[in-house]
Amino acid sequence: MSVDFTAVVRRILLPLAALAVVTVGVGLLITKVLQTTTLVAGDRGVNERLSHGRTALLNSITDRMTGLSDMPTIIIATAVLVVLFRLIFKRWNESAFLLLAVFSQSAVFLLATVFAQRRRPAVQHLDPAPPTSSFPSGHTSAAVGFYCAVALVLTLHTHRYKILNVLWWLVGLAIPLGIAYSRMYRGMHHLSDVSWGLLLGAVCVAVAANALLLRPVLTERAREGEREERAVTA
Repeated sequence: MSVDFTAVVRRILLPLAALAVVTVGVGLLITKVLQTTTLVAGDRGVNERLSHGRTALLNSITDRMTGLSDMPTIIIATAVLVVLFRLIFKRWNESAFLLLAVFSQSAVFLLATVFAQRRRPAVQHLDPAPPTSSFPSGHTSAAVGFYCAVALVLTLHTHRYKILNVLWWLVGLAIPLGIAYSRMYRGMHHLSDVSWGLLLGAVCVAVAANALLLRPVLTERAREGEREERAVTA
């Protein structure tokens, strides 16, 4: 199978490169320019309020929620679903889409942490602080990259069942939002960190979907519609 390198550059590499540049730029803006502004002060205020409202129950819930996007969890779950998608759908589009969505957000996140070097919130940390920068939130972007990508795949293949589609997206959105809250609650990230993490993950899912998923699925759906019309008129 031949590869259209021009399409790869246009649909994947250029958008992701632009996303990486913007992410690094925002990180540098926060750490080098906006340190004394109301934005940073507001970030501190959110973490302080959350830390003052901690309870044993919320500590346990947020710990379990954070575990849903730990690196080993995401890597293992992605590997399993890559194989399952290939077996179920008899092609590589869905598997390649999931891989690109997950690992592109990780690559942009790691690049941004090298330059941003933002310190963790000045509250008690409930988790070990990784060596990466606080900006952006890798747990949050990974959650969007994985759970929203899976929700999109399932939605495209169960488009006739609206109840299922609502269920996929309730789960696919609730988990990243819960993880974003948990990372702030546990003192590991600022509000702006998780906000950009949500955006970072969403853009990576959109880029991967546009490049690898939507066209073949929608084309297949159109062919199914044509076959059904022929069967009705025959």
